[in-house]
Amino acid sequence: MLKLVLAVLAVISSAAHANEEEDAGARLLISKQILNKYLVEDMDIVVKYTLYNVGTSAALNVQLNDMSFPSESFLVVGGQLNIKLDRIAPGTNVSHVLVVRPKKYGYFNFTAAEVTYKPTEDVLELDWGAFAVMTMPCLLIPFLLWYTSKSKYEKLTKGRKQKD
Repeated sequence: MLKLVLAVLAVISSAAHANEEEDAGARLLISKQILNKYLVEDMDIVVKYTLYNVGTSAALNVQLNDMSFPSESFLVVGGQLNIKLDRIAPGTNVSHVLVVRPKKYGYFNFTAAEVTYKPTEDVLELDWGAFAVMTMPCLLIPFLLWYTSKSKYEKLTKGRKQKD
């Protein structure tokens, strides 16, 4: 009984330690705000991007790309559509203001900007591996159910053909 209690405590402490290690790294929260009350042709549109690092380490090689303002429809008056920052320290924020002017009237979809960064200096690309492992059961279980059903059906049809 004592060994079981010690084993459970060891598992709980290792899980708690794993959670602490998982939290170590940069976590960015990104906000994109259109500061204008009205959007009018040939008038400036002010867009403010704010990047908050709520993690425990610096975010490195931060890149913000916004494809919402195509050059054939908008003129960049101030700021840049694509910015690159070397690092954002933990617990700090960075703001960037972009001013664009629409060239023509119409409906436009101001979508989210794309932000990429490295959460630590020694980060590995494990996201795709984790994605593959997590999606395997969702794909394999229906496939196996279909395959067993198909095999049973084929055996049944072969048996009927041989009897005829």
